[in-house]
Amino acid sequence: MAMPAAARVVLACGLTGLGLVVLNQMTAPSLDPSLERASVLGSILSVLLLLVALLWQRAEPVAPERVPLEGREGLRLAPDLEATLAEELGWGSTMLLTATPAAVVLLHWRGRVLLERGLLGSGAFQPGAICSRCTATGKAISLVDLKLYPGREEFAALPTGLPAVLVQPLGQEGVLVLGGWSPRCFSRSDLTWVEGWGRRLTGELARVSAGDGPAGQASSTAAPGTG
Repeated sequence: MAMPAAARVVLACGLTGLGLVVLNQMTAPSLDPSLERASVLGSILSVLLLLVALLWQRAEPVAPERVPLEGREGLRLAPDLEATLAEELGWGSTMLLTATPAAVVLLHWRGRVLLERGLLGSGAFQPGAICSRCTATGKAISLVDLKLYPGREEFAALPTGLPAVLVQPLGQEGVLVLGGWSPRCFSRSDLTWVEGWGRRLTGELARVSAGDGPAGQASSTAAPGTG
């Protein structure tokens, strides 16, 4: 992992200082107490600089590089959505794709894919064991490196090679699925943002469902292009 430029400067200063202390000790004609005290202080300062450089790198880690994903950019939206719900989905999905590392956003509610936006997959998404566990516990599941998890075939309908997936429950009847551009790309703030919009979206979907709107109908019709 590359080190930030400022951290490299601090590291170089620490190494230089430590080297000068050693050189001073080796070339001194005699080791009197004052020299010993100066060497100890110089060594402590040099080691502190080295620690600062290492901690700096940990505090500001370099973001992982994006994985080149195949697929075309697009939007699939169920055609029979209520206007206010369609507007909410359009606004929220735009924000997720621009403000987070998400490459694709997919909404599955009551057996239907209501929204898929970003890099589009080639199949029809069907929730499996991971999504079921997510809705059962009511807690988001973040798969930071998808290839390491068993059951990843559940997300085969998303773009091929997707490195990370975040599943946010929408009550007991739906999930919001985000696919990331790189492993471990979703930060704590991203999770908080997605959880907040998920709660708002759950209320909107429940309202439409209570009013017998299109999103609440028991229909097997998928969103255009999702099979």
